[in-house]
Amino acid sequence: IACLVMYLFAEFDDAANLLAANPDATTISIDEPVETPKNQHSRLQEPGREEDDELLGTDDSDKTELLAGQKKSAPFWTFEYYQTFFDVDTYQVLDRIKGSVFPVPGKNFVRLYIRSNPDLYGPFWICATLVFTIAVSGNLSNFFIHLGKPTYHYVPEFRKVSIAATTIYTYAWLVPLALWGFLVWRNSKVMNIVSYSFLEIVCVYGYSLFIYIPTAILWIIPQKVVRWVLMVFSLCLSGSVLVMTFWPAVRDDNRRIAVATVATILLLHALLAVGCLAYFFDAPELDIPAPIIPAHNGTTVITKSL
Repeated sequence: IACLVMYLFAEFDDAANLLAANPDATTISIDEPVETPKNQHSRLQEPGREEDDELLGTDDSDKTELLAGQKKSAPFWTFEYYQTFFDVDTYQVLDRIKGSVFPVPGKNFVRLYIRSNPDLYGPFWICATLVFTIAVSGNLSNFFIHLGKPTYHYVPEFRKVSIAATTIYTYAWLVPLALWGFLVWRNSKVMNIVSYSFLEIVCVYGYSLFIYIPTAILWIIPQKVVRWVLMVFSLCLSGSVLVMTFWPAVRDDNRRIAVATVATILLLHALLAVGCLAYFFDAPELDIPAPIIPAHNGTTVITKSL
């Protein structure tokens, strides 16, 4: 104990000598942690562009890309290569679905939900569920519309499943592919354009279609006005997700090109919704030929079809 006390007094004398030689010197206590100032931007940023700057690239994104580059990538013909696209948990999928149903103005969907871990699990199953929902709901809607008519015989139309699958999966893959190619082409001409990967664009389109699943179930209601109101409401929600995501990517481009790009995105999205509603639920009724019943007295009786 005496040796320890003598050692502490010696350390104290050395510190006192240093302070006497340089009074402006600063001391650091071992009991208190050292606080380091956070990095601050040297210039003022315009409101609403901070998240876009992060999409263009920051220190955190650079570190993420460096860490991603250290991971060993499997060849594309192996199962491990495609397994990474489905490496997502239930909470992440539910959070992304909630973000697509309740979009927040001024918030970027890719920045908040997708960029950390883009996946194909959610978009694939959302599209598959939407296919069967539209096909089954379309058959039920046709059944309820003609219910009670004596000349109507219900026959399930299984071809609606293949038509719905072709339409939805074509839209969910080809439109993102075309948009990704367009953004890459414009990025080579305008440096400020936000870059999205093809997987991120597919994620945005896939999750934006979720709102049509409950809407397709409500389309069973045999009222055209109710159906079209539901369609417009769903179109506004899902379309707002696309606009808030892709407008920052093109707003620094030529004004006409930026507006035309966003308008094209909304137009294609509206064509999908209107086409599904018009074909699967509001298709024109085919005139059923009235059966001819021969009478016993030699005359022919034609029954009128409803």
